[in-house]
Amino acid sequence: MSNQEREIKFYIQNLKAAEQRLQASGALLTRPRVFEINLRFDTSDYKLFKTGRLLRLRQDDRVHVTFKSNAHVEGGVIVRTELEYTVDDFITARKLFEALGYQVMVTYEKYRQVYQLGEVEVDLDELPFGNFIEIEGPSNEQIEDAAHKLGLDWSKGIATNYLGLFEIVRIQKGFTFNDLTFENFRNLTIQPEDMGVSPADG
Repeated sequence: MSNQEREIKFYIQNLKAAEQRLQASGALLTRPRVFEINLRFDTSDYKLFKTGRLLRLRQDDRVHVTFKSNAHVEGGVIVRTELEYTVDDFITARKLFEALGYQVMVTYEKYRQVYQLGEVEVDLDELPFGNFIEIEGPSNEQIEDAAHKLGLDWSKGIATNYLGLFEIVRIQKGFTFNDLTFENFRNLTIQPEDMGVSPADG
């Protein structure tokens, strides 16, 4: 099993239409829509962030511990090392990281549906500042082929993560809150240009 992750994101305007295209392409729903809460940990001096590493605890219908490092871009696609496993207890896992000297630096939320299209995983993501498609696969060619099947403009691909987009929005809008939550974005309208992206679905 490879410990390498290869993915790209697209900002989209019509999530329902994207799902219909997925189904028409023969994609199989492998995980129904579920709410996620993600905690990103670091030391007080941001040692992980400064060295390009990420430690995350996620709760959806399971609890996942994830470590990522060595991120770089190949042909518009993010490639990085990813180590991930599941645990039984979200609260205990958080306490363990805190006991080791890590603290929660950012909390972020989203809703996600997961589809499988051949060897490619396609995630339909609803975030507090907009909707996205994330495509992950074993090769750039397979990822790009899936994007074309979904009618997405490959040139509009986003080679950054959601927290990177959040930081762009925070600076652009002058937000003082640190968490990417639905409550923080309630009654706020975010345009794609606020994130420095363009819709990939026309």
